[in-house]
Amino acid sequence: MSSTRFTFWVLILVVVIAGASQGMTIPLLAVMLEQQGVSSVSNGLNAAALYIGVLLISPWLEIPLRRIGYRSTILWGLLLVTIATVLIPLFSNLAVWFALRMLMGIGDSSLHYSSQMWVTKIAAPKRRGRDLSIYGLAYGIGFSLGPLGINLLPLGFWVPFASLTVLYVAAFLLLSRIRNEFPEAIQKAPAVKQQNRYATVFRLSWLALIPSFLYGYMETSLNGSFPVYALRTGLSIEWVSVILPSFVVGSIILQIPLGAWSDRIGRKRVMFGCALVGAIAFMLFPMSGENVWLMMLLLGIAGAAVGSFYSLGLAFATDILPASMVPTAGIVASMNFGVASILAPNVNGLLMQVWDPRSIFWLMGLLLVGFSVACLLFRTTSTSRETAAA
Repeated sequence: MSSTRFTFWVLILVVVIAGASQGMTIPLLAVMLEQQGVSSVSNGLNAAALYIGVLLISPWLEIPLRRIGYRSTILWGLLLVTIATVLIPLFSNLAVWFALRMLMGIGDSSLHYSSQMWVTKIAAPKRRGRDLSIYGLAYGIGFSLGPLGINLLPLGFWVPFASLTVLYVAAFLLLSRIRNEFPEAIQKAPAVKQQNRYATVFRLSWLALIPSFLYGYMETSLNGSFPVYALRTGLSIEWVSVILPSFVVGSIILQIPLGAWSDRIGRKRVMFGCALVGAIAFMLFPMSGENVWLMMLLLGIAGAAVGSFYSLGLAFATDILPASMVPTAGIVASMNFGVASILAPNVNGLLMQVWDPRSIFWLMGLLLVGFSVACLLFRTTSTSRETAAA
């Protein structure tokens, strides 16, 4: 195996561990706060600390990436996540947990941003979509396995967190086996032009930056707002734990095929078709009534269609931007995801309060329809990279 492919597979294993960490800590801490009698509003605000951390650090991540390299940035992010995980069981104060979850968001964002950028750098153009889809699949598998860690709670308060710590140590050992690399240097330019780097990224790749926002909005809507929708429409909370994973399962099934297909026929065409399929699935979801199997089918279809949006958008940005600007696009994508993750619960809560619980699915459908229209309007030129580099 070449050193490049070895690095790729180490990053994939680390992402599985990071996904399992998030998949375990988000519901685990929600359950622990509920058992402490914390209100649902305070519980939700505490959960938002993770995404606040993501937003706070995202604009600055390109600095350490260029100064200390991919591996070092990942290691620092992993260290922050480990520290937060070890400290959480030592405290029961809500404010302290808020700060620790924010620290976890900072570390997690550093880890994911650096690993994503590293994968885009080492992936050959002919298999970039497939490799980024494998990355997304790895995170999805880890995230879906993470909630199983809640079952360790009866064995002891420390047990779930200790198991995560063991996984972090394994990640540190894996990363110690690969050599550090750095992103491609930005060519010297006048100060005004360097300040306009973000504007250039937006101008050339605005379509590629939308999927990260849409994915963040959909993921948070389903994880945070669907349980409320279920209770208000007469669905038992037990069924929620069965229905929700169908979205993740759907995304896992088609993650790699869609990435490989986008390598052959183009990212924009694949995202356009997936957006339409996802929009139809979400629009039809409220019509499923109390038919649980139909709900699972529709969410599975939606997940299969749009579950790879983040990786496809990042691959598309890599296609149309010069290599030196891809880290900037990655920062914008990370911020879009964080903004959407904070926005979704608030917008959905307002819609369910003043209108109709079903409106949260209609809105997701309309957002995907809007994106499909944007795909028709977006045009790339053969000189996009040269224009940006200039």
